[in-house]
Amino acid sequence: MYESKKSKNRGGFLIYEVIIAILIGIDQAIKYAVLNLLKAKGSVPVIDGVFHLTYVENRGAAFGMLQNNQIIFVIIAGLATVIGLYWLHKNKEKINIIGKASVIMIVSGAIGNLIDRLRLGFVVDYFDFRIIWQYVFNFADILVVCGTILLCFYIWKYSDMKE
Repeated sequence: MYESKKSKNRGGFLIYEVIIAILIGIDQAIKYAVLNLLKAKGSVPVIDGVFHLTYVENRGAAFGMLQNNQIIFVIIAGLATVIGLYWLHKNKEKINIIGKASVIMIVSGAIGNLIDRLRLGFVVDYFDFRIIWQYVFNFADILVVCGTILLCFYIWKYSDMKE
């Protein structure tokens, strides 16, 4: 009885990391394809004037802010990863699926862009919705933004800090 409980906990311990690794793999596979297929072309219209796949080397944060401050982004991504994984494992029995998914998404996106910064010195961006705005972004950015929105919802709806 004790052994099976111990084995069950050990198996559950890595599930977050496996999901994170899969999401990072998707992000890096897309960026690999963009580097090899899109870099030379620059931009390819999918829906002309609305949505393009556009190769951009982003040396800043979201929307190109804080250009050429790589060390800041490395530190932030590292802290988000350590704190996020610690929080998931420490509170795994207390956090519902929404809370877990939000942190997994944020950590995955942070690491995906961190890999680019460390490997290339910039983040590869490619989604270009010209009809909405002028900014180009990537799958990791989507994970961070959607994860953050989901985390805000989780805190608002399920937090123990409510009065």
